[in-house]
Amino acid sequence: MHAEDFNELFQNCMPIFIALGDEVRLTIIKVLANAGIYDDPGNDVSNIKDDLSIRPRQGMNVKEITEMTRLSRPAISHHLKILKTAGLVNVRQEGTANYYYLTIGDSTKKLCSLGLYLQELMNQVT
Repeated sequence: MHAEDFNELFQNCMPIFIALGDEVRLTIIKVLANAGIYDDPGNDVSNIKDDLSIRPRQGMNVKEITEMTRLSRPAISHHLKILKTAGLVNVRQEGTANYYYLTIGDSTKKLCSLGLYLQELMNQVT
């Protein structure tokens, strides 16, 4: 790999580093993770009725996250936007409500690619 490859890998990871570099955003990630709110590609709920008692949880809205973190709605919305830009969170719209959930698969792949590149670089030096 060349320096250009490293630069590209690093630039792809920059939004993730920015998102993870803030304690509030880490708290939001923890709230969603502890609630089991994440994107599960194998969890197809399209054939389940709208009976909330049998449907798995499909996200948390800003109000719920606000209650769990004790932060203001504007602050939560701001941090969710950064997490969404980084690919760590996504949103599902239901009527007028937005429900946020973790989507860490793509971010994990990007970070792993950068880590593998750095490991290869270290192996070449030693």
